[in-house]
Amino acid sequence: MQCWLQHAGKSGYMAIGLGASLPCIILPWLLEHKADRSKPWYQKYWVKANIWIAMFSFIGNYFWTHYFYTILGAEYTFPSWRLNEVPITLYFMTHAYFCFYHALSNVVLRRTLHAMQSYHTILQWLLLALLIFILAYITALMETVTIAHFPYYRFKDRSRMYTWGSVFYAIYFWVSFPVFFIMDEKPRKVWTVWEAARDSLASGMAVTMLLDFWRIAFTESKSQSLPWLS
Repeated sequence: MQCWLQHAGKSGYMAIGLGASLPCIILPWLLEHKADRSKPWYQKYWVKANIWIAMFSFIGNYFWTHYFYTILGAEYTFPSWRLNEVPITLYFMTHAYFCFYHALSNVVLRRTLHAMQSYHTILQWLLLALLIFILAYITALMETVTIAHFPYYRFKDRSRMYTWGSVFYAIYFWVSFPVFFIMDEKPRKVWTVWEAARDSLASGMAVTMLLDFWRIAFTESKSQSLPWLS
């Protein structure tokens, strides 16, 4: 496998990214749930979900990857066409990863809420917040551990990446999991495409602020410019 990756080239890595992301669009279209079949395309859940994730993951790659470059010393070395110094392949790969993460988190959150129906509202919110915190951290940690074995992803301090890097990455999901979950969750409130885009952009701004608060509070780069401007 590693030998093949060495010779994949820019086109090969682009094919990997497209091969991962396109099923997120093609499969829901081909295997469309009966609840979506009679709706116009812009009201279908899978369309809104893909728009939500596409915008959020684009923001993550274009802006937030630079925090990992400057704060944690991360670096991608495989051949690729790049956008804002981030391999374009990653924009597509991230879309696939995030679709999976958010679909899974929706299932977990929905089942947890159903199981807590008899609990007091305040207790429900507290337990749900704790669950999101744990779920986000586990998601971030598992991806950090798995990507560490990719030979063309380097970082200066492995233990620091596993600990603080995972917490830093989990900030993405602390914001996105609950905001993505509420979209179309209750039948009496159906999101429009524009509301899905709005929520995704708002989540992106919230994560950007939290990441930069972290940079200022806990790193030595507080006196430097924003990572994606440096």
